[in-house]
Amino acid sequence: MSLFLLLILVAVVLGIIGFATHGLFWLLIIGAAVLVVDLVYGGARLRRGGGRKHRLAR
Repeated sequence: MSLFLLLILVAVVLGIIGFATHGLFWLLIIGAAVLVVDLVYGGARLRRGGGRKHRLAR
């Protein structure tokens, strides 16, 4: 989950820098690509169900 949030943060920062700085439009494109990849990754993990089963100690 922390990797998902880190990649969202990186995508937002790259997007803001790419939008605000003239001539660095490619950073905006990279930020958008990172966001799309991160959403696919998060969706795959959510669909898989996490895979961890917690058992109570007896």
